[in-house]
Amino acid sequence: MKQRIIADKKELTLKSFFFQWEWLLILIFIVMTIINGSLTPYYLNADNLIGATMAFLDKAFIVLPMAFIIILADIDISVASTVALASVVMGVLYNSGVPMVLAMVICLLVGTLCGFINGVLVAKFKELSSMIITLSTMILYRGIAYIILKDQSAGKFPEWFTSIGWGYVGPVPFILIVFIICAVIFTFILNKTAFGRRVYAIGSNPIASRFTGIQVDKTKIIVFTLAGLMAGVTALFLTSRMGSTRPNVATGYELDIITMVVLGGISTAGGKGRIYGAIIAVFLIGFLRYGLGLFNVNAQVLLVITGLLLIVAVIIPNLNIKKVKFKSFKN
Repeated sequence: MKQRIIADKKELTLKSFFFQWEWLLILIFIVMTIINGSLTPYYLNADNLIGATMAFLDKAFIVLPMAFIIILADIDISVASTVALASVVMGVLYNSGVPMVLAMVICLLVGTLCGFINGVLVAKFKELSSMIITLSTMILYRGIAYIILKDQSAGKFPEWFTSIGWGYVGPVPFILIVFIICAVIFTFILNKTAFGRRVYAIGSNPIASRFTGIQVDKTKIIVFTLAGLMAGVTALFLTSRMGSTRPNVATGYELDIITMVVLGGISTAGGKGRIYGAIIAVFLIGFLRYGLGLFNVNAQVLLVITGLLLIVAVIIPNLNIKKVKFKSFKN
């Protein structure tokens, strides 16, 4: 009888390597760079490009855990409200006499607590979708921020705090360095640890995961808590760049964050996708906005372009090109 051998890993061929969604994103990024560079000499200025990252990397911190959440086949639309609440609490505490360092720590704790609450609610109320739950907490967290600060602002932060959002380490923005470190950590967790494999397994089939002994509820609570923590980090950098805070800060961030994750090739059906694509999408959308800003393009045009990119993200991986499919949504 012929012996049957089952490989534990799929063989990587040259064709399967290049027919991946991330390569299409890179191609789009290159084309966008060539077009913008040919239209204005200011776009390809190295200092301007590096400095432009400070304008969009604050929300990118939440993209990392949001990739985990969507791979779980869940979603969190309360992250922007979490940012606002954490930022408002930090500003009010500092203006009340609390040392800035302690206020920053409390900011991170507030974000983490909000994420933990989301995770517990999603885990315990399985009959409700995560969208409904986080829609409720989105309203709740933003409402608390308005109750605390009303329509006023809090600020007058120390100068060293402002340098966190605008500061450089040599020629590199501090926020870019922190994001790279966080991206490496989250990528390692998702791709190289048992926890990451459990995230994919739960997203593919949560019922089967429970029967195999995976602690589904615990995993979801951890992932949502991480999203809250990263929302606290975003609150720190955003508040530092703005120099003050109000209850309406970060409005619309949740849409940008989810857009980056989906454009990065992570399936909303769960269980499929790679965090690399989400990271590439962060810079693709960020530099797209930077380039359009140099031409004073209307913000509504950017919405149209982003919408078209999302449509491409959904359609192209499902097309057969000479019987070869783009390997998007593959682990």
